[in-house]
Amino acid sequence: MIKEDIGFREAGKFEETRFERIHNVIFESSQEASFLVAQEIANLIQRKNELNEPCVLGLATGSSPIKVYEELVRMHKEEGLSFANVVTFNLDEYYPMDKNDIQSYYHFMHEHLFHHVNILPENINIPDGQVSAEELQQYCIDYEMKIKSYGGLDFQLLGIGRTGHIGFNEPGSHVNSGTRSITLDHLTRIDAASSFLGIDNVPRKAITMGIGTVRNAKRIVLLGWGISKAGIIKETIEGEVSSHVPATYLQEHHNTTFVLDTEASSELTRVKTPWLVKSCVWTDELKLKAVAWLSELTKKPFLKLTDKDYNDNGMSSLLTEEGTAYDLNIKMFNKMQQTITGWPGGKPNADDTYRPERSTPEKKRVIIFSPHPDDDVISMGGTFDRLVEQGHEVHVAYQTSGNIAVSNEEALKFAEISRALNPNSEVSEEIINFLKNRTGTEMDSSEVRKLKGLIRRSESFGATRYIGLPDSNVNFLDLPFYETGTVKKNNLSDADVDIMCDIIERIKPHQIYAAGDLADPHGTHKVCLDSLFEALKRLKHKSFMDDCWVWLYRGAWHEWESYQIDMAVPMSPDQVLKKRHAIFYHQSQKDGVMFQGDDSREFWVRVEDRNRLTAEKYHSLGLADYSAIEAFKRYHF
Repeated sequence: MIKEDIGFREAGKFEETRFERIHNVIFESSQEASFLVAQEIANLIQRKNELNEPCVLGLATGSSPIKVYEELVRMHKEEGLSFANVVTFNLDEYYPMDKNDIQSYYHFMHEHLFHHVNILPENINIPDGQVSAEELQQYCIDYEMKIKSYGGLDFQLLGIGRTGHIGFNEPGSHVNSGTRSITLDHLTRIDAASSFLGIDNVPRKAITMGIGTVRNAKRIVLLGWGISKAGIIKETIEGEVSSHVPATYLQEHHNTTFVLDTEASSELTRVKTPWLVKSCVWTDELKLKAVAWLSELTKKPFLKLTDKDYNDNGMSSLLTEEGTAYDLNIKMFNKMQQTITGWPGGKPNADDTYRPERSTPEKKRVIIFSPHPDDDVISMGGTFDRLVEQGHEVHVAYQTSGNIAVSNEEALKFAEISRALNPNSEVSEEIINFLKNRTGTEMDSSEVRKLKGLIRRSESFGATRYIGLPDSNVNFLDLPFYETGTVKKNNLSDADVDIMCDIIERIKPHQIYAAGDLADPHGTHKVCLDSLFEALKRLKHKSFMDDCWVWLYRGAWHEWESYQIDMAVPMSPDQVLKKRHAIFYHQSQKDGVMFQGDDSREFWVRVEDRNRLTAEKYHSLGLADYSAIEAFKRYHF
């Protein structure tokens, strides 16, 4: 169990956890954490089997538990883990929902777990999204009573929503609530919109186990992955118990552990500001992080921070190590100043001792990896333009077709144009009929996927030509993991990595730019990043890789923290406008973005605000005042 393997310590009883009210453990990756959770579940199943008792598991859906289920399946197939004594109760289901719908949790559980292990069908319990409205209340009572008939749940696996919901217990849920129907919060529906190809297709109601049901479990493990969960994780672990954040009720459970990756834990006090809870080993990165935090807290630029500012905010040990505030301020100011460059490919014939990039070779070969066919210009359009203008050999590689993000309406428009140009085209007629008659979240046909991919491809050429990149330097990789026709993608495979290796070996780059987004461990950006990391592992022994540097940018959702930035590329007002126009070439994504998230702004507005705020952050630290800045973090492999 996690208690045994890691060393359970009651939250809030020790110096470094004094702000925390729920036990939690942090891992470098969600995969490593998932393996350990799966092992705990396997140990419980085996112990119960030895006692000739059923093992009653409460199970969750969503992206968080996928790797847990994959590991349980592996242990069943390779290590003989038996599920014959396992009884499962799923947390929730959309309502109404046909169990055969690919978005149903019935489908999810069978796809990821039940079809692959020897669990008895009669031991599988998932709320029925097809029960009639008249029977729904009694159905929920019966579901609750069936859990109680087994003596309650031995183990409950949870994820957490950005509203703080567990199961579908939305804000306002009562601490003693049982299984019931519930209306979904708008933010919950927004988060599900990508899976349903738009928020209009997301059900408004659900059936869920109650808070009381969950809290009666003997053991609870909650999984939290990605930067998008960091804020609600902090609020849940460190905040007051409140119905406004239902997950805080878990503070009152005697045997709960939150299992987090580094991104999800990043807002916890002991992670974000460790100097406030314990003595620190002051690494160079931690020093910069602390001084940037202090500057933001006091609203003073680096060079105006005083000894008193440091002493009053738990950082006296840093001054003891560094001397005076004056010396430390100068050091940190210089460190931030040296990240700024108008020459992202390195400045020729210049002293590069304190520059983020090398001056040689003067003309570099560059690959910009873009997960979707617009991330390049959205996330680093200004830097892209600079690299081309300054004469580097730039290649852009679109890792996926991005076809899933093209709306049916947009595809229909192009199909009708195609039919008008060629009235005898059977393919155009077939596509038009499919799009006009499709229902819900039905999988796109291969012809529709091809058309949507071509729409994104033509938009990409428009943007790259506007920037001045030759068509011959534009590459469409169409990584196989993405080409499923549905929002759910396949796992990363050797075929994906081989494609990545091939383009790197062919171009032999001095610079690689790639999306470093980690918001969703199973999202397209993360899989694309993993494909690059795996390719780098395979190629690192090649001699040309000795001179290859990797720079990570972030997408439209988040930016690097100031202390994480290794290269900051400023943009003039004219360059901001040019970047905006490059983004406008991606017309299918401009006015009706399918995967909008909870931000109603268009991507170009969102990213301009982000680049402006990064520039303002630099200025507030006492550095030069720019219109906008694009930020990068170097990845060492």
